[in-house]
Amino acid sequence: MNTTMNDTLNQLKFVLITGLSGAGKTETVRILEDLGYFCVDNLPPALIPKFAELCIQSEGKINHVALVCDIRGRGFFDHLIEVLEDLEESGFAYEILFLEASDEALVRRFKESRRRHPLLPEGSVLDGIRQERHRLQELRGRAHRVMDTSAITPRQLRQELHRLFGEAASHKTMTVSVISFGYKHGLPLDADLAIDVRFLPNPHYVESLAPFTGNDPPVRDYVLKWSVTQRFLQKLLDLIEFLLPQYVKEGKQELVIAIGCTGGQHRSVTIANYVADFVREQGYVVNVEHRGILQRV
Repeated sequence: MNTTMNDTLNQLKFVLITGLSGAGKTETVRILEDLGYFCVDNLPPALIPKFAELCIQSEGKINHVALVCDIRGRGFFDHLIEVLEDLEESGFAYEILFLEASDEALVRRFKESRRRHPLLPEGSVLDGIRQERHRLQELRGRAHRVMDTSAITPRQLRQELHRLFGEAASHKTMTVSVISFGYKHGLPLDADLAIDVRFLPNPHYVESLAPFTGNDPPVRDYVLKWSVTQRFLQKLLDLIEFLLPQYVKEGKQELVIAIGCTGGQHRSVTIANYVADFVREQGYVVNVEHRGILQRV
């Protein structure tokens, strides 16, 4: 293996998700996908070495991978341990995340979802759980991490996975959309936070500024020059700086901040651009949209 391949192999984070049916594998893979992992569900174990080889050959384009392998693979699943041993012999590093839960929790989840157990589709759910637990005993012993999901909420699961595997993305994974709008057109339905800036001095009543928008330097300078604007921005940015990591901790993937003035063309545009620049400086991905200008056009 050449130097480039070795470097790629060292950078590759390869997580195998397995465990008991109903323990949360589907939700786990969704969360890891949100964290930037390339995810594949129910891959036959025999294909894992070839898939790993393709990831290495991507030369860093795919460097965080999560695979789900479980008893849905039926006869193919029986060869998983052999495949893992072959990977180890070839120097390929991986991590096994094994999800489990109590019999009571699993039975309750199966009854709530009205699903049959994949091992005993015509039999008792509890018997299927016990058979599966016995069948996965050796694999559980090989696991690098065992997570009991009996009593944790989806939010707690997301937080724990963020803690364990969040290196695939920036620690600030949330996307922030900053929208300017005009109240005369209505409040945006998708807004999480709505800020009213109609109290600021209005360039609309300055004849030379009225034809322009908050994207134009003369309007921007006019809105920002007032002491009330500067005091407001200081308080607003302090609030936003406090809130953003709290939303990330909550597991929020997208936050929409709406800034509104009367027509959505002057004050709200200026403030929205200012806020967007600040949020971008904090390391978040930012989208900006000026709906009042679009509606005018």
